[in-house]
Amino acid sequence: MSIRVKILGSSSATPAHRRNHTSQLVNVEGKYYLVDCGEGTQLQLKRYKLRAQRINNIFISHLHGDHYLGLMGLLSTMHLMGRNKPLNLYGPRGLAEIITLQLRYSETIFNYDLKFIEVDASRSQVIHEDELICVHSIPLNHRIPCSGFLFEEKTKNRRIRREMLPDDMSVRNIIRLKKGEDIYAEDGTLLYKNKDMTLPPRQSFRYAYCSDTKYDESIIPIIEGVDMLYHEATFLEEHLDRATSTYHSTAKEAATIAQKANVGKLLLGHFSARYKELEPLEAEAREFFAESYLAIEGEEFILDS
Repeated sequence: MSIRVKILGSSSATPAHRRNHTSQLVNVEGKYYLVDCGEGTQLQLKRYKLRAQRINNIFISHLHGDHYLGLMGLLSTMHLMGRNKPLNLYGPRGLAEIITLQLRYSETIFNYDLKFIEVDASRSQVIHEDELICVHSIPLNHRIPCSGFLFEEKTKNRRIRREMLPDDMSVRNIIRLKKGEDIYAEDGTLLYKNKDMTLPPRQSFRYAYCSDTKYDESIIPIIEGVDMLYHEATFLEEHLDRATSTYHSTAKEAATIAQKANVGKLLLGHFSARYKELEPLEAEAREFFAESYLAIEGEEFILDS
């Protein structure tokens, strides 16, 4: 299993029609990454039985309230539930000040270390890396500094052909085989060739999250060929003027970006409260990009080989 994206919230500006503010949980082989944290996010985590304490990295795209106003509550709950592991918080300039100011006036000291990593919304850069993934920022075109996030799985280990393993193969040598190494005796004699003992690694996937942005083709080189793209689709094309003036996108524009970037699948979200029914947005997108889907509460999108 590779990347699973659980939609916690899909509404823009205000909660409406049982839709919550923007938030997603990205699960990479059991490791949790939270992307945006609108109001009510911690309740959605509980609703879908997702353990907040497994989250060690939170990515905030920008400082409009519908993308971060649930953050302080979530951090406080983690503290009250006894968290002692460090937590990394990635976001734009000002986020650290917002959080530390609330902690100061509530006279609260968390049980755990909170590390702030400021994201420069003007350029694409690697902002996080661990044993599973590398996360790049994506500069977006919004009214205030705003970044998307590209989750890129690292190359996986090679797969062992178990029928070829001798009974006395050590764990150490199995690890070497998975890393692509040949196995040699102490005197330098070749014992096992890697290509005879292993199969190629499973596919690595890429998922791009593009929150609030007006139509902007400058992101295409960064997201080109990703397996799955989330791109905001706040409005229908009939409300293009409104989309443009508020620095948002229409479903048609999101689909056009997906088509030009040659992505595998498009997820639509950040829906305006003016639309009670969302099927027209999905239909509009599918006219231009067939693999378009509504990223609504509770839906889970899986990239697996």
